[in-house]
Amino acid sequence: MGDKRLRGVKKSDLLEMLLEVERENESLVKENQALAGRSTMHANPQRFESQALLAELERHRHRAQLARVTRNVLISLLGVASATVLAATLFFPTLRIYGSSMAPTFEEGEVVVTVAHADYSAGDIVAFYYNNKLLVKRVICGPGDWFSMREDGAVIVNGDLLDEPYVQEDSFAPCDLDLPYQVPEGCYFVMGDHRSSSVDSRSKQMGCIEGEQIVGRIALCVWPLDSFGGIA
Repeated sequence: MGDKRLRGVKKSDLLEMLLEVERENESLVKENQALAGRSTMHANPQRFESQALLAELERHRHRAQLARVTRNVLISLLGVASATVLAATLFFPTLRIYGSSMAPTFEEGEVVVTVAHADYSAGDIVAFYYNNKLLVKRVICGPGDWFSMREDGAVIVNGDLLDEPYVQEDSFAPCDLDLPYQVPEGCYFVMGDHRSSSVDSRSKQMGCIEGEQIVGRIALCVWPLDSFGGIA
């Protein structure tokens, strides 16, 4: 076989061909030894070359198999990681809490996970876009509901006093709405749990948020670990 033809032959195939030739030679030598009554060790120095070729072929096969397994594992891990990142981005966005408007429920620096819903209920804590910023507030009432507040900061929805155990200190300010106020259709009235420092739907500057602005409901706090847990 010429040099040009050898260039197109794979190393594994070439080793197989050489090994086959050595096996044939060894078989012929053994037959001659049987006829001549000689020792295999003295008559067949090529036996050791055949064994070396066989060992080389096995090493080549092992390396090729290991490379295939490693490649398949890496592809699988990459696929799982990509799917996880995509799911987290599309369905379970995470965000970091900034400021104190949701204290004491959330403290600055905590990391939470959101879950998208078709609609939201009073008491849900939601993340939403406002002026290109992602904010976190609590839903107080929904479309068509009537909102009002007493001067001491107590919240009234549809004529009923709202029980808010998550609020440590009520505050009327900063409310500049004409009360009672009816929430427009397709919108939600949101407030921060830290009423005195939260700028929310009580202010005409922000007003109610539309459902399309909402990213999702805060479902889980994942950092720090001592705060890990679901959000009721």
